[in-house]
Amino acid sequence: MSGLKNSPFGKRLRASHKEREEDDGLSPRKPRVNPIFGSGTASSSSTPALDSRPTTSDSSGPESPVELHGMSSAMSMPRIAKDYGDRFVPSKDLGDLRTSYHLMDDGGPSTPSKNRIIPTESDALKEQANAIFNTILHTEVTPPSPRRPVSPTRPVASGSGVPPSTPTRRRLFTYNSPSRSNPATPTRRLDTPTDEAYSMSPVRAESRQLLESPRRQLRSVCKTPYRVLDAPELADDFYLNLVDWSSTNVLGVGLGPCVYLWTAHNAAVSKLCDLTQSNDTISSVSWVQKGTTLAVGTLAGRLHIYDANTLQLQRTYHQAHSQRIGALAWNTHVLSSGSRDRMVLHRDVREAAVRPFKKCAGHRQEVCGLKWSGDGGTHTATLASGGNDNKVCIWDLRGSQRPGGIPASSSNGIGSSRHGIGVSDDLSSDVSPLYKFHEHTAAVKALAWDPHVSGVLATGGGTQDKHIRFWNVLNGSMLQELDTGSQVCNLIWSLTSHELVSTHGFSSTTAQTRFAYGSTPL
Repeated sequence: MSGLKNSPFGKRLRASHKEREEDDGLSPRKPRVNPIFGSGTASSSSTPALDSRPTTSDSSGPESPVELHGMSSAMSMPRIAKDYGDRFVPSKDLGDLRTSYHLMDDGGPSTPSKNRIIPTESDALKEQANAIFNTILHTEVTPPSPRRPVSPTRPVASGSGVPPSTPTRRRLFTYNSPSRSNPATPTRRLDTPTDEAYSMSPVRAESRQLLESPRRQLRSVCKTPYRVLDAPELADDFYLNLVDWSSTNVLGVGLGPCVYLWTAHNAAVSKLCDLTQSNDTISSVSWVQKGTTLAVGTLAGRLHIYDANTLQLQRTYHQAHSQRIGALAWNTHVLSSGSRDRMVLHRDVREAAVRPFKKCAGHRQEVCGLKWSGDGGTHTATLASGGNDNKVCIWDLRGSQRPGGIPASSSNGIGSSRHGIGVSDDLSSDVSPLYKFHEHTAAVKALAWDPHVSGVLATGGGTQDKHIRFWNVLNGSMLQELDTGSQVCNLIWSLTSHELVSTHGFSSTTAQTRFAYGSTPL
């Protein structure tokens, strides 16, 4: 060591360290800092190191963050230089490790960010490409195995006491044609030009057919609204239905204790009602299918019927429900209301009777959604209701039966009336649901009947479910389910094509609010 220290190379090395310390403004005899006991000199009464050989680290800066912090706090040095060796160690403090090394997320739930990300057409194209890739990968890696003939079984003798007979002697080496010996054995004709043996493609015929098939063209949807309306005091509540569009192109919006009407063709705004004096708040609005009649439900359980043309109140049910009315549905002149009191009541708005002619009790928690089947042109008697108990109930007020002969209603007072639905004078004769679906794991508010296929219902679940499910109410079976990744708030079918539009709310993923367009697989 002494020879290397006094050699020309050692002298140049010490000179270079000395010049570097002078450039940095550091004294060559700087005090060393103990990270535990504070600052001190090299000659202090501290425990000496096991390796007392001189090293170049005495003249360099501290190597550990603890020494750096102790030195900066003890000596208040304005600047400390760091010397690095020949090894490159990336510093995790300079940036995000996940961003620096392009690490992918594991797909688990993350905290929703403030910057909401709305999917674009590129995301739809990416999903389509991923679906094709997964299908091809599944076809190539795990191809469907050919159907093999069933092994022949030995016939069981009729008499249990008869011993099994020895098979007849036959030649072991007998060469026969496969088609003659076993007709079920598939034969491969190598003279077929489409045989895979002559294929120049590295993938199978099924994969080639999928790759060569035309892709579904995604339409371009405008992301900017053509008009923005001010809606102060619009309640942000999943269980309320405060916006509804009429067949006459008039938008009804419930804002606090008031209901406003916005006419689309002239952008005129008018106030329909104000419930400030009664100290009540709007909880739901619903237009009749064809006409200008608007039903308004409140938090106090009141139900009001208005005429939008004259802005006049036609009828009021002061005690329609014992709690708030969050769901309303029209069936021509029959108005159905769902409340937090777990009841679904049916009223004929043409009659002056205060009591409903029929009630349905099938949910254990608040009724979130109601939807009658049909477009309102002809009378229908099938009603779908969704509740906060994660259940979907199918009601038939005519007392129809299931295909198996089970009656859909236990009421014995059903009779004919002028509105087509059986009216019972005794409200104690409740209507039992025709079907009750339990597959959802969150509140069901979004309901939509398919206008193109009879008996098909689409339902959407809340935050803990995030699924859209399709049902066949004719036999009570689920057709398919789709995972949307976010809370499903509303569903509506297209009247011109077999497509469904869904609106979404809270999500545990990055996309918090989005509009999903897609053709149904029915």
